[in-house]
Amino acid sequence: MRYRLTLFLTFMLAITLVLAACSGDEDESAEEVDATESSESDGEETDGSEGEGDSEASGESAGDQVLVFARGGDSESLDYASTTDGESSRVTKQIYESLLDFEKDSFEVKAGLAHDWEVSDDGLTYTFMLEEGVTFHDGTDFNAEAVKTNFERWADPDHEFAFTDDGYVYSMYGTMFGGFKGDEGHVIKEINVVNDHEIEFVLNQPLGFFLQNMAMSYFAITSPAALEEHGASINENPVGTGPFKFVSWSKDDSIILEKFEDYRKEGLPKLDEVIFQVIPDNAARLIALRSGEIDIMDGLNPDDAAGIEQEESLVLHTRAANNFGYLGLNTQKAPLDDPLVRQAINHAIDRSAIAEALYAGYAQPAVNPVPPGYLGYNDELELYEYNLDKSKELLAEAGHEDGLEIELWTMPVARPYMPDPETVSEIIQNDLGEIGITAKIVREEWAPYLEKTAAGEQELYMLGWSGTNGDPDYFLSSLLHGSNAGSSNRSFYENDEVDKLLDQAKRAVDQEERADLYKKAQEIIYEESPMIPLVHSEPVLATSSDVKNYVPHPSTSESLAEVELNR
Repeated sequence: MRYRLTLFLTFMLAITLVLAACSGDEDESAEEVDATESSESDGEETDGSEGEGDSEASGESAGDQVLVFARGGDSESLDYASTTDGESSRVTKQIYESLLDFEKDSFEVKAGLAHDWEVSDDGLTYTFMLEEGVTFHDGTDFNAEAVKTNFERWADPDHEFAFTDDGYVYSMYGTMFGGFKGDEGHVIKEINVVNDHEIEFVLNQPLGFFLQNMAMSYFAITSPAALEEHGASINENPVGTGPFKFVSWSKDDSIILEKFEDYRKEGLPKLDEVIFQVIPDNAARLIALRSGEIDIMDGLNPDDAAGIEQEESLVLHTRAANNFGYLGLNTQKAPLDDPLVRQAINHAIDRSAIAEALYAGYAQPAVNPVPPGYLGYNDELELYEYNLDKSKELLAEAGHEDGLEIELWTMPVARPYMPDPETVSEIIQNDLGEIGITAKIVREEWAPYLEKTAAGEQELYMLGWSGTNGDPDYFLSSLLHGSNAGSSNRSFYENDEVDKLLDQAKRAVDQEERADLYKKAQEIIYEESPMIPLVHSEPVLATSSDVKNYVPHPSTSESLAEVELNR
């Protein structure tokens, strides 16, 4: 395997040099991103040389069942609950399992580490019957105590395994369960171990999507022994019950996993090894796929989809439109603290042009920060009109008739909702220039980009969100509830009325009531424009025709347990 990867890296270097020689400014931008990506390992403890050695040893024993999954950026953390990064969950989905799971191609809940469950008539008590005979990758037993330890770790900032002093933040736990231990809105009252393989969750109040939460990859179960052994470095030493075991992580290069021989499902996994390889450039990933150096590529440029369909050696895959890409506005920084300025920018962005130019029919302009078809989607709101005159009037009303200067932070990696962020940023820059706003594009590596936007260093910024449980709360509360400002709410948007509506919807059991509350929240958000939804995309990706049983999940993170290679 080391020989194979070495050839690939040599090949990619040659391609990069050719592109650099033949291209103009566009390639200089790509080179700048690539160069910054290579320094992301600063401050990390994992030794990249160990990753190479493990790759060689593992590759020799794995034979042909070694799958290489290429993606645009590295994972931020392998401690799933402390990150919202999709590149992280793509990997942790293979290592860890949750009490419940989703069907292969939908958000329909099914059994996971719990084979059965019961819900009390009042909706306040959930009892889960756990699988027996399950072991973690470190050989210790999975049981009810392990489940309790994990949930208490996320809920209690003072828990010995919370690692809050080391910077761990469990924003998704707070979002999905109404806060943390001691908070008024925290819905989990107590967790009771009935016996080794039965556990009971008692709630303070109903939560309309509790079972869906229990299937989310954020709330998978880590070995308590591993938490004890590794402490705050658990993010680089993951130990779960999933089909694959962690082997090594060479930052900004590859993460290597190997088959867990004692996996609880007989005959699975079918692969011996999975390598998550970082190749920042979309075109370079496609070249690698066509040459047979990789087996799956995410972040396919939509314009390449038609060609893929004509190639016998490749297979085109699509995910459901379960996302939205957006232009975020830091509402705590002037002049973006003024709703008039935010509305002016909203009217200046030509979403239809972005969708038509970059998505080859695999996207539609976005109105709301939640995908169409979701519970409570407000279809009475219309797309902000692309109207430069209106934009200029609003800017003048806000006191900026002479224009202004602003920073526009752009993502360095392709994401399912935005396969070509660099070009999107240039389109936005041009649109803003038409109304007198000079936008300076700022580029960062992926991990620092996430860290700095969470810290509020940005003005305008580009990101997106993909659903992971099929419920609108995951979009609206994660991105726009005031309690998440500085974590998943990178617009630092705070509105008491919106918070109240979202809190009520979270706790309502009647789905029609929830839908009405979400529609009202979207009306306020639409008017105040803390973010500008750009598009809902239908992400495209490609595999070698040798890859069998691969089913892309709407959440963007799917198990590879049943995947095999026919070669």
